[in-house]
Amino acid sequence: MELSVIFSRAAVGIASPPVQVEAHLANGLPSFSIVGLPETAVRESRDRVRCALQNSHFEFPDRRITVNLAPADLPKEGGRFDLPIALGILAASGQLPSTDLARYEFVGELALGGTIRPIPGIVPAAQACTSAGRTLVTPADNAALAAVVPDSRIIGAEDLLTLCAHLNGRQPLAPTVASATAHTLPRYPDLADVAGQDLARRALEIAASGGHNLLLCGPPGTGKTLLASRLPGILPPPDPDEALTCAALHSFYDSTSLEHLWRRPFRNPHHSASAAALVGGGARPRPGEASLAHGGVLFLDELPEFSRQVLEMLREPMEAAAITLSRANHKFTYPARFQLVAAMNPCPCGFNGDPQQPCRCTPDQIQRYRQRLSGPLLDRIDLHADVPRIDAATLLRERTAGESSAAVRARVVAARAHQLQRQGCTNASLPDERFREVCSLQPAARRELERAADTLRLSGRGLHRSLRVARTLADMAGATSIDHSHIAEALAFRQQGPKA
Repeated sequence: MELSVIFSRAAVGIASPPVQVEAHLANGLPSFSIVGLPETAVRESRDRVRCALQNSHFEFPDRRITVNLAPADLPKEGGRFDLPIALGILAASGQLPSTDLARYEFVGELALGGTIRPIPGIVPAAQACTSAGRTLVTPADNAALAAVVPDSRIIGAEDLLTLCAHLNGRQPLAPTVASATAHTLPRYPDLADVAGQDLARRALEIAASGGHNLLLCGPPGTGKTLLASRLPGILPPPDPDEALTCAALHSFYDSTSLEHLWRRPFRNPHHSASAAALVGGGARPRPGEASLAHGGVLFLDELPEFSRQVLEMLREPMEAAAITLSRANHKFTYPARFQLVAAMNPCPCGFNGDPQQPCRCTPDQIQRYRQRLSGPLLDRIDLHADVPRIDAATLLRERTAGESSAAVRARVVAARAHQLQRQGCTNASLPDERFREVCSLQPAARRELERAADTLRLSGRGLHRSLRVARTLADMAGATSIDHSHIAEALAFRQQGPKA
């Protein structure tokens, strides 16, 4: 047979569209060409495939070889097509039977010696292959992560020779079984480590219960980072869909480890991060920190030190829970439903309002520092909590009264259960069409909220977000309706922290 078709998968954002690798052998001067919009790494596969076949003791056909990657208008990148190209040449030259190849999909990069190397983005490929009803053949190092996809059939191969022995029926390879450790719940830092800071702990629990964004403001060394790092430990475990989406996003950077499965992400980028690092991008677009924090926490320490242009790029994904990167030939969409937790000092020196350490900043310096944060960005942060200095006696006291993460998480799970039963999502993600129904107010509570909104000059977004926080407070208290105390506490958390 001089023509063969091998099925494979491309990587376009978090999707993995099908690709047919067509190999044709013709008479004429020996040549090897690849068509179908391949980028540089794909074109270089000609040399990798030739050496891998020869070093695996196969014959490289001394004919005119044409490989087409269809569809032709879909960009192809990376070394993931090395393995299907090599198998296509073997099938077209009669060195490999082609009868059963249609049951498989193949991805993998070939080393010159014939070893199959891991590729990024293996989880989306496994999900798409499973939906198509085929068996996915992956590099052995990718197989454990690909096998976590429900109902998948994954075969991991170490090298080209071993895989061909399987396809010939001589030495069948056993399907990879999902590891039992993949379902082990991770351990997080415990909230009991935090001394004092009752108000900030309360804000942290509210944020976890309703999925709200949180800003912590206070002098240096008061525990802002310590508090933020405890938030993933009080969130409910991710559901299977969230866990798989998170694993799919992380598989673009680490496609061999199960570390990120069933773990709420906690991403802590440095304030020097570029826009592409934070929201994704680059010549070959990949998910940024905002997408890698999907289902978990994006922690921005020293918030005013970030570039204002970079911070403004977070405004849209904070609302849409997704990031779309547009390029000339394609669009890449990555999910980005994260909880933003930010921390900042009240002034450049950090001691404005501190009763023990005098502030060295002038009013103009403080104003310029706070104006690095735009009003629209602060408006999207539901909870503003002050984190004051704790006296030495409290810090050195034996840790006996600190409430553990497990106790707080039990209350958070109960509050979220109310929300999921009522509306199918957290209060922070409540769709607009359900807002009036879920966040309805009694006449007295409505009048109080109207007066407070006028006094605080809340925008429409700020008013709605305060009402969502009040709904979360009611859920935490087990109340069916929002009353005066819930509104008062929700508004109190918007009056703290910096003002742009």
